[in-house]
Amino acid sequence: MKLISSERELLRVSVVGCGHVGLVTGGCLAAIGHQVICADRDAERVHLLEGGVLPVYEPHLAELIQRNRAAGLLVFTSDTGEAARSSDVIFLCVGVPQLDDSESDFAALDSAAKQIALAADSPKLVVERSTVPVQTGEQLKHLLGVYSSNRHASFQVAANPQFLREGAAVEGFLHPDRILLGVDDPESERTLRQIYAAILQQTFQCPLHPKTCPPRKPPKLVLTGVHSAELIKQASNAFLGVKISYANVLADLCERLGANVQEVTHAVGLDPRIGATFLQAGIGFGGDRLPKDLRAFCRLVEKAGVDAGILQAAQDINRKRVDAFFEKTQLSLWVLKDKQIGLLGLAHKSDTDDIRGSPGIEFYKRLTAAGARVCAYDPQAIPNACALFPHLVSCRDAYHAAEGADALVILTEWDEFRLLDWQRIHNLMARTLVLDGRNLLDPAHMKSLGFEYHSVGRPG
Repeated sequence: MKLISSERELLRVSVVGCGHVGLVTGGCLAAIGHQVICADRDAERVHLLEGGVLPVYEPHLAELIQRNRAAGLLVFTSDTGEAARSSDVIFLCVGVPQLDDSESDFAALDSAAKQIALAADSPKLVVERSTVPVQTGEQLKHLLGVYSSNRHASFQVAANPQFLREGAAVEGFLHPDRILLGVDDPESERTLRQIYAAILQQTFQCPLHPKTCPPRKPPKLVLTGVHSAELIKQASNAFLGVKISYANVLADLCERLGANVQEVTHAVGLDPRIGATFLQAGIGFGGDRLPKDLRAFCRLVEKAGVDAGILQAAQDINRKRVDAFFEKTQLSLWVLKDKQIGLLGLAHKSDTDDIRGSPGIEFYKRLTAAGARVCAYDPQAIPNACALFPHLVSCRDAYHAAEGADALVILTEWDEFRLLDWQRIHNLMARTLVLDGRNLLDPAHMKSLGFEYHSVGRPG
């Protein structure tokens, strides 16, 4: 299979799936100069995208897509077959949801493979971008061959898992610490090296900070086989889940022994073998990816006949974090029925509007079930939350949420909440009780303002 022309540095690329991963992938590939077609089978979503309306919030993404569409480097279509036929390389960014038994639902991936195979009339490199179980690439290559009937079409499959963090996905794509390429043939490696050349060498003009972007250290290129790349992605996310759960075990221990979890995790994280990231204690991790990937990895380990004890424990610990924080709230208020409680944050993390798997949403459900009168504010996630809970009382800002409240609960680590005028909030509340599920504020400062303040794993 020959894809690279020495006379052309940039390849024609299609991205199948216009969700979070697909839009970031398409927008960023266009930003480094590739001609990109983003395809999605949802015609209404494509129509909205063509009108400049994005289905997700991600910092810098809307501007990036608008700029590249204006430059003619990025187009949207609902015709996956046409996108595949017009491209050299096809990135698969379709959803692979999880079934109740933790197995993966490959229906969307199978449908995309069929459309690509039926449309292709030349050699194609198909790249797994979504997180998928090990050996998916093998099955994908088989299906492409089964569905294709054009003698001019041939397929290679590679894995290029994304390690993007919601809220910093564009920055992470353009300035990553590593790029993982899972390939089983030299031609696929050369093609993917060509696609990522500008990022690997950091030779492009950064669209985020075109005049002020400092020189960046080139990312590490990690080359593996396809099976290993698929496993690395799942193993990485599972380890992050274990690390967060370990921090939460330390938080519970600190509460019982009178220690400060932030002091403990800071010192532990200074060890270069451990690192400080993902050692933050709190109400637990959520989102669509990390909990799902941890469950899927547990399932994979068990099916392989390997003891998944540490992974199962991490899941159990995380599952109980909302329970523990709800109990702390209940103890602080004594009676929840008819209490006015303001929630700050519903997204599962800051800088996103994603409420999937959010501890904040679970906490909201517990409060309403207990009869509390709840109002909520989030800088980005309110529309999604109101769509899911039509009776949710939303607030225009954090001060509105504090008016007459018996308690204010911080559930998402937005910087906006850290910078609030807390003296003003003190004056607005009926009872000056703040429960901080993200350890966002300084206990001594809150006490000096006259608040009753409770956080996670820190002396109250």
